[in-house]
Amino acid sequence: MQQLNLPPCRLTIKNEPQNKYIFDIIRKKYLVLTPEEWVRQHFVHFLINYKNFPQSLMRTENGLKLFNTIKRSDIVVYNRDAKAMVVVECKAPEVKISQDTFDQIARYNIHFNAPFLIVTNGLDTYCVKKNFSTGSYEFLSGIPNFNDIINYENNFSNK
Repeated sequence: MQQLNLPPCRLTIKNEPQNKYIFDIIRKKYLVLTPEEWVRQHFVHFLINYKNFPQSLMRTENGLKLFNTIKRSDIVVYNRDAKAMVVVECKAPEVKISQDTFDQIARYNIHFNAPFLIVTNGLDTYCVKKNFSTGSYEFLSGIPNFNDIINYENNFSNK
């Protein structure tokens, strides 16, 4: 698999005769190793090991109903009150991050109403913070630590 612009991490991969599998530490099961799954698992480890996100508050491939269709969000991080705080959309490294990617995650956020959105292909990563007053998004220079996200929530908990 392709080298990503994320810190190294220990991933568990097993080879079967027909496929390679990667262990998802959130769902606690092996999944077919695709380029997108490669990015998703690296990003999960990055959030846990480098940004102090509690593993217990993360969900991967979380189902949601949007406009009478079932979709799946790649990664959602909740606070301790089960409110979505961060929604992450992962793409394979060869997929360019585009306006369509941001439109997709913004549609998902209609369901979650999270204050932070992240899109990544493992090579390029962007994080935005929602301005609940205007409905617009502000690009951030990096990914906040979990405590900064919780502090943001505490400052704007009436939103």
